[in-house]
Amino acid sequence: MCGIVGLVGQANAAEHVLEGLKRLEYRGYDSAGIATLDHGRIHLHRKRGKLQGLVDLLREQPLPGSIAIGHTRWATHGRPSDENAHPHRVDDIVLVHNGIIENYLELRSELTALGRKFESETDTEIIAHLIATTPAKSLVERVRATLLRVQGAYAIAVLSPSEPDTIVVAKNASPLVLGISETLGIVASDIPALLPYTRTVKILEEGELAVIRPGSIVITKLDGAPVERAARVIDWSPVMAEKGGHKHFMHKEVFEQPRSVVDTLRGRLSARGDDVELPDTVVDMVARASRVMITACGTSYHAGLVGRLAIEELARLSCEVELASELRYRHPLMGPETLTLAVSQSGETADTLAALKEARHSQSPVLSIVNVLDSSIARDSNQVLYTHAGPEIGVASTKAFITQVIAFYLLAIGAGRRRGLSEARARELVRGLRELPLTIEEILHQEPRIIEIAASLKAARSALYLGRGYGYPVALEGALKLKEISYIHAEGYAAGEMKHGPIALIEPSVPVVVIATQGPLYDKVIGNVQEVRAREGKVIAVVTQGDRRIREMADHVIEVPAVDPIFTPIVATVPLQLLAYHVADQRGTDIDQPRNLAKSVTVE
Repeated sequence: MCGIVGLVGQANAAEHVLEGLKRLEYRGYDSAGIATLDHGRIHLHRKRGKLQGLVDLLREQPLPGSIAIGHTRWATHGRPSDENAHPHRVDDIVLVHNGIIENYLELRSELTALGRKFESETDTEIIAHLIATTPAKSLVERVRATLLRVQGAYAIAVLSPSEPDTIVVAKNASPLVLGISETLGIVASDIPALLPYTRTVKILEEGELAVIRPGSIVITKLDGAPVERAARVIDWSPVMAEKGGHKHFMHKEVFEQPRSVVDTLRGRLSARGDDVELPDTVVDMVARASRVMITACGTSYHAGLVGRLAIEELARLSCEVELASELRYRHPLMGPETLTLAVSQSGETADTLAALKEARHSQSPVLSIVNVLDSSIARDSNQVLYTHAGPEIGVASTKAFITQVIAFYLLAIGAGRRRGLSEARARELVRGLRELPLTIEEILHQEPRIIEIAASLKAARSALYLGRGYGYPVALEGALKLKEISYIHAEGYAAGEMKHGPIALIEPSVPVVVIATQGPLYDKVIGNVQEVRAREGKVIAVVTQGDRRIREMADHVIEVPAVDPIFTPIVATVPLQLLAYHVADQRGTDIDQPRNLAKSVTVE
């Protein structure tokens, strides 16, 4: 949530920062602003709403200067408004902030007693007041002294006319990435904003500050201790973060999934075809565990449900899946014998990061599955298995989910081979993994048919998604996609639970999407479809190619290629992504930035 961009050393810096903010729109926001310094003067624009309002304001009243910081805000403390938008200016300090300050009430009371006046409802303004009232020292020393008093999550960027070529940044539990350049100083909340200028970056870690000047970055700890950190080269090009001719980023990312699967599998399947090739340290963490605790949020949680089924089936290992937002507040039975497996696209998900820290406190080893290199969760884990989905801009996750599921298959096969999985079964699975990119391509060719089905669903007010076994996580994920981007209420259920309550909802106006591909539970699912039909429910079925039996019962059918049942979550999820997309497109919603949602949930 929220986005920070800062740049020093470039004429018309505000225009460049604005372009960076556009590249961070996917993070979710409800207001935006930019501040510059020019000849010792602070210039500031803030605007509620989408970036276009700020664009129009800058066109009418350009902000001069070669140093600027910008921000897109997602409201936490205080409603969306011009006054609550960042940057905040207090005396000689201009500041932007992502995160939540937990002791802001205490600090605000203290500052009010000193006669300080507040112009906003935000916790962020308190930080600016604290820096402004710190006795005159260097800007970095004033920031450092302030942060020693602040409790909570933050990523900040600070300007002051006292040091007109300097941006001071700091972070704790909220991401910041530093761009390495010979002539510029650049910082942003996420990599896409940096790509027009550099692909070489350094990741700021917890409790660190950086002083950014043109061509110079100096990192220290909060206590002033110097930090040496090697730079990383990011293999994303700027065009990878653009739509590439698609109407929406989500549509582009759905169609990128064959390539993302290839990239995630590349170098990880043995030439013999009977095993995976992952680092022994990664596979052994799973194979030697007494039990596995998977923890994640949202779509990543659904990937974890698939992972549990695969790990139990192939590695014969006890496995649980917990919502990170629940796990962090429980008293879980975890210890050295329990492997914690944390899953997050961004690697910055606040609840998952907190659950990970709880696991570390309990001496549980942590393996993470993440997409973003050197993210907080990756750095806090004992081992990391990176997916290679590439940048995912649309808020509703698609290719990140698919590659997370692929990562779970790799872990399950690798651990399974160490725990008795036969060579013959492993060969079947490896062959199936190699075929998945072409299988997904074949499914994507059905888009015209899915568009027709979407037309019959777009007027619905509610929908049910049903599945069994590997189809159950698909039902949950399909329902989540529909509700996220079309705003149609949708719920996913284990099909066997129909008679325990949800069947009361069945009526002609409530379409039911059923995952009914061939597999061990196919006949059971057929029975559930008949229950829906008996109550005049409308059925949309995802079925295996050539299935005539269910075609007679369903109002609409989406056929997918036959695969090993374990790969059902891949072949059944892709058409449901397209279905949700086209329902939303026909309803005219904001698909890439759905209301009230953000890409990276970095605050609780």
